[in-house]
Amino acid sequence: MIVTIDGPAGSGKSTTARRVAEQLDYVYLDTGAMYRAVALGFLRADAPATAQGAEQVLPDLDVDVTYQGDAMHVFLGGKDVTERLRTAAVDGAVSDVSTLKPVRTHMVEEQRRIGREQAAVHGGVVLDGRDTGTVVFPGADVKIFMVADVEERARRRLQEYEAAGEDLSLEEVQAEIERRDLQDRNRDIAPLRRAADAIELDTTDCTIAEQVAFVVDHVKAHSAQGT
Repeated sequence: MIVTIDGPAGSGKSTTARRVAEQLDYVYLDTGAMYRAVALGFLRADAPATAQGAEQVLPDLDVDVTYQGDAMHVFLGGKDVTERLRTAAVDGAVSDVSTLKPVRTHMVEEQRRIGREQAAVHGGVVLDGRDTGTVVFPGADVKIFMVADVEERARRRLQEYEAAGEDLSLEEVQAEIERRDLQDRNRDIAPLRRAADAIELDTTDCTIAEQVAFVVDHVKAHSAQGT
C-alpha cells in the first residue's frame, strides 16, 4: 500500500503522515526531510542553489534514511542530521535547492526505491511532500492533498521555530511561507499541485487526531475495496 500526503508548508502533512503510519503499522517516509538534508549540504558547502552549485555539491553528497523503531532518521555524510533540518536557514534554502533538476532527478529515484522497499517489508508506506502523489508515486493507492489558511500555517511553523529556540516574528514566518508557496506552485519542475485523483483535506480548523482519522478511514476503505 502506497499512501501519499501532499500540500504546502505548515498544512500538517508531516505530523499526520507520521501518525497515520503508526496507526496502520506502516513506515513513514518524509520526502521533505530528504530535500532538507540536500539543502543543508548546500549550506555547509556554501554553494549557491544553481546548476553550478549542484555540480559542486551532488557528487559528494551522501543522503540516506534509516529507521530506529518507527522513527525515520536522515543522515548526511554518515551523520544523523534529523534534528538540524527544521531551522529557518534550511527553510530559506530548501525551496530553491529542490527546484534544481539534478537534485530532483536523484531524490525522486531514491524516494521510489526506499518507498517500494519499505512497502514490501512493512505492508505499506506513507509519504509526504510536495509531489509525492504527482511525480514520485503517481499510481499511489491513496492520495491526500492538505490545505490550510496561510495565517494558521504560519502560526504552526512559528511554534516549531520557538521549540527549536529560534527567535522570529509571526510576520517573518508568514512572509517566508508565502514566498515558498509562490515558488513551489510556479516552479518548472514538479510544481506543488493537487493530483486529479487526490482527496483534499482542509486542516485549518482540524485537530491532528481528526486529520489522522480522515486519512486512516480512506486507507481502510481502499483496502476493503480491494478485498
